[in-house]
Amino acid sequence: MLYLVGLGLGDALDITVKGLQVVRKCSRVYLEAYTSMLTVGKDALEEFYGKEVVLADRELVEQEAERILEDAKDADVAFLVAGDPFGATTHSDLALRAVRAGIPYRVVHNASVITAVGCCGLQLYNFGETVSLVFWTDSWKPESFYDKILQNRAAGLHTLCLLDIKVKEQSVESLMRGRKIYEPPRFMSAAQAADQLLQIVRRRRDQGEEPGLTEDTLCVGAARLGAADQKIVTATLAQMTSCDLGAPLHSLAVAGRLHPLEADMLRLHAADDDVLARLRPLDGS
Repeated sequence: MLYLVGLGLGDALDITVKGLQVVRKCSRVYLEAYTSMLTVGKDALEEFYGKEVVLADRELVEQEAERILEDAKDADVAFLVAGDPFGATTHSDLALRAVRAGIPYRVVHNASVITAVGCCGLQLYNFGETVSLVFWTDSWKPESFYDKILQNRAAGLHTLCLLDIKVKEQSVESLMRGRKIYEPPRFMSAAQAADQLLQIVRRRRDQGEEPGLTEDTLCVGAARLGAADQKIVTATLAQMTSCDLGAPLHSLAVAGRLHPLEADMLRLHAADDDVLARLRPLDGS
């Protein structure tokens, strides 16, 4: 059996009771280590589980998945994922590969950022399509995510922006030369994401377009959701570019039309009095 086990969002303790039972009975345990991360490392998980954990990077999961599935043909194997197992599409591919190989699989679900973001005050059923923001380079600055944000806002909906993670990535030069040299890990911050959005706003405005977002668009930055030191800030898009939310992982929500209850919740995390005033109820309370 192949088990896809969600670990939740915080530390080793966030695994479910069912998930922990699965891990402790499996003969081999893999930890997916490139689409998300917990606030603790492999050593802490091994100590709590009482099991050896094998790190599974992108190369192993996407190009050498047969190694994982080969183990699962004759024994129980656990594939651990921060958040929920199906928070990333690559894990659907692993499940399909298992089915094609005649290997049964089961899923143990857990909390993910897609549900946990509700703690910021924006109600989950008011979110539209989720988007991903990638690190720009000098020669590659995609904007497709921006247009999806505009589509959500046109319908009055909020947008959850998942921010880029670079773990065990090779530079273009290393890839071209066939060298197994990896770049240091990088994690996009809410400030970096806001800056990219703001660059698009200004570029489109300079081109004579109506950009859809402005410097004053309300956003919510969230860091380390599920951890004891999680941080949430409600700010304008311009303000968010200078907000330091600390260590990763970060996410960014672009607000759409606000329900009064949402506005009340966002006030709890207002960056300053100006933002607080924008969220103040009409009766002044």
